[in-house]
Amino acid sequence: MKITKTIMAIALIIALPFAGNWTPDTVNAKINFTVKGPFGTVHGSFTGLKATIDFNEKDITASSITASIDAKTVNTGVGLRNNHLRSKEEWLDTDKFPQITYHSKKIEKTDKGFKAIGELTLKGITKPVEIPFTFTSKDATGVFKGEFTIKREDYKVGDSGGSVGDMITITLEVPVKK
Repeated sequence: MKITKTIMAIALIIALPFAGNWTPDTVNAKINFTVKGPFGTVHGSFTGLKATIDFNEKDITASSITASIDAKTVNTGVGLRNNHLRSKEEWLDTDKFPQITYHSKKIEKTDKGFKAIGELTLKGITKPVEIPFTFTSKDATGVFKGEFTIKREDYKVGDSGGSVGDMITITLEVPVKK
């Protein structure tokens, strides 16, 4: 009986660094975006991340990521533009669509790291999105980093054409802990 408990304790200690259920450090998480604007590139960010991250490098098939951000936290550094993005129906319309969400369907290993294959919902429109990412960890902490692009017109963000670029690049840096 004592040997069995010892073996189970050792197995738990060995498995702990590879287990899922990472808790994001929402205060230090960075969700940034860039899009071509009429006078150059517009840089912005979101806060209000809420996520459930079950990531296990040793068993990718059991891994999943579900995340949301508060659309009202959009910040480009220009108050008038922020208010315009929040309040206008053709942009984010955050009173009607307060959350931007992502739910992975599966996660795969790639040559450069990993890839989450899932669905992004923005302004009530859900589209498939793949997010390539890396994960580095040490002991009970880690960092997920990723970058992907979406076509803004697919989500009815802004009017078609015009002086705003069609592609929005989103970069993510999410520190996590066990």
